[in-house]
Amino acid sequence: MTTQIFVNLPVKNLDKSVAFFKAVGFKNNPKFTDKTAACIVFSDDINAMLLTHDKFRSFAKKPMADAQKTTEVLTCLTFDNKAKVDEIVDKAIAAGGSEPKREPQNNDSMHIRSFDDLDGHVWEIMWMDPKGMKKA
Repeated sequence: MTTQIFVNLPVKNLDKSVAFFKAVGFKNNPKFTDKTAACIVFSDDINAMLLTHDKFRSFAKKPMADAQKTTEVLTCLTFDNKAKVDEIVDKAIAAGGSEPKREPQNNDSMHIRSFDDLDGHVWEIMWMDPKGMKKA
């Protein structure tokens, strides 16, 4: 079995958050969706579980971070080209997200832009040219 990732994120309004990610271009997996949670699919192996605050608290024993006030994680997704990076971030902003006050990184081997979703979770969207990356 392939290793998969399910990033679990608390959201204030599940329906609005699902609509946001659909507007950005991602799909909802109905098998893992109910009135308290929704599974957003980024690829065959990468998913985000959007959880109502009550549902999230049932899993997490530490206090829940307010992503509008603190940064709890930076989630970075890579895509095949610079145009796709720009398309995703532009769609996220049009759907109600915001672009952080940080300059996008753009050079011959890397293009990175970010957006904050409706709940303030930070998403970095990146293209890397493997030929241009330095070998370790």
